[in-house]
Amino acid sequence: MPKLWNETIETHRASVREATLDAAGTLVAEHGLMSVTMSRIAQETGIGRATLYKYFPDVESILVAWHERQVAHHLEQLEAARDRVADPGRRLHAVLEAYALISYERHGHHGSDMAALLHKGPAITQAHERLLGLVRDLVGEGAASGALRSDVAPDELAAYCLHALGAAAGLPSKAALQRLVAVTLAGLSAEAGPVPEAPVELAEGPSHGRHGRRHHGSH
Repeated sequence: MPKLWNETIETHRASVREATLDAAGTLVAEHGLMSVTMSRIAQETGIGRATLYKYFPDVESILVAWHERQVAHHLEQLEAARDRVADPGRRLHAVLEAYALISYERHGHHGSDMAALLHKGPAITQAHERLLGLVRDLVGEGAASGALRSDVAPDELAAYCLHALGAAAGLPSKAALQRLVAVTLAGLSAEAGPVPEAPVELAEGPSHGRHGRRHHGSH
């Protein structure tokens, strides 16, 4: 009997949590992050505010939990895109296209303060490392097969891909998204040519005068 009672409690907790996060997601999608309040979530879910406060101390904790669930779901989508294709080059293309689409469909309702809140914490850090590792491994596979360049470390190329495709969030159309993916992949191609050596000034930093001051041109 106690076991059954505990299972019932856990089921109820999970139900309340999922309903709360679903409601938060709906509000964010329709009205932006700042629209999420305990009152609005209670109204959307039919769950009393007193009950909500038993599970979440404040709105920020709801938003963080919602965002972590979104990130986990996106990672699952990217891994599914990878696993649907066998060819290393095409697997990378599929993952980068899926990542760009996620960026493209991301809603631009995050204020700077709230965005800072949502993009920190150990869960998000771990998710980013997992994402970087996913792309890095695919880049490494492509380089080993000869399809992708091998003169730049896979870690660097993975970071390049993710930063470049993050720009998909501001694109006007999916056609533009496809072009961005194509340009990003072109930079990875084994046929792209070797990366030129950095100029001495860039490698060593800006030149300075005898007393450590940078030289400036005349104004």
